[in-house]
Amino acid sequence: MEPLRQQAIALLMRHAPADGLHASAVEGLQLIRASAPALPLPALYEPGLVLVLQGRKRATLGTEVLHYDPLHCLLVAMTLLPVGQVIEATPERPYLCLRLRCSPQMLADLLIEMGPPAAEAGEASAAAAPTRGLNLAPVSAELLDAALRLLRLLDAPQDVAVLAPMLCREVFYRVLTGPLGPRLRALAHEHSRGRRVGRAIELLQTHWDQPLRIDDLAAAAHMSPSSLHLHFKQLTALSPLQYQKQLRLQRARQLMLSEGLDAASAAHRVGYESPSQFSREYRRLFGAPPRAEVEQLG
Repeated sequence: MEPLRQQAIALLMRHAPADGLHASAVEGLQLIRASAPALPLPALYEPGLVLVLQGRKRATLGTEVLHYDPLHCLLVAMTLLPVGQVIEATPERPYLCLRLRCSPQMLADLLIEMGPPAAEAGEASAAAAPTRGLNLAPVSAELLDAALRLLRLLDAPQDVAVLAPMLCREVFYRVLTGPLGPRLRALAHEHSRGRRVGRAIELLQTHWDQPLRIDDLAAAAHMSPSSLHLHFKQLTALSPLQYQKQLRLQRARQLMLSEGLDAASAAHRVGYESPSQFSREYRRLFGAPPRAEVEQLG
């Protein structure tokens, strides 16, 4: 797989010439580059696949610590709030990865087209029900080849509209037919606990600045409040209330960085009534007061 990886590295280096997160002409495809290790920092991971081409990163979700590198890809089954940290990167050999988002509906459509798994695969699917929304899998030559062909579209923008959707589907097809297939099937199934918790997360994502009502979340998930709380924490390592709080703080941080809002304005925008409470909780999560942390990043 090394020739494939080197070709992908060359493409990513050209299309992500500086450190940071880079959007691309392919919808849902982001390129990430970092020239030095970083401190652990709470992050927001959207559903999809993270494929590292060079360097190494660590994601911590609750008590679970996952290391992903050019040999292991990370599947994010639902929007999660882990602590992320680049742990291997230099200016000469920067950390390079691509992130490809997906929707539960796209996965469900792909599963329908693939048809039901064999009996033994179905049994494995039940046995392999995930305990977390983050999962690691080895990178196969087929998966890397599909990702490389997707990256090549960045040099052929005229082909993106037609070929990108097919190549994105192929990438996730390779995931579904690999070691993570049973877990991904379990999460994508319409009536699975993972999909039900995912609906509660979607409600939080669209109403994160409004007061939390656990009954509304439970109704969206078609679960009892106690069952939702149990499975929500199993998959995300957070309670629904903790999840909403961290999501609000993440959104406030984005507003301060992207729009230049002060802490009080950002706190109000994300649903905090007390600026002092916002500052306390922000410092507890990010390790510094809002102004100091944002100035340091700026």
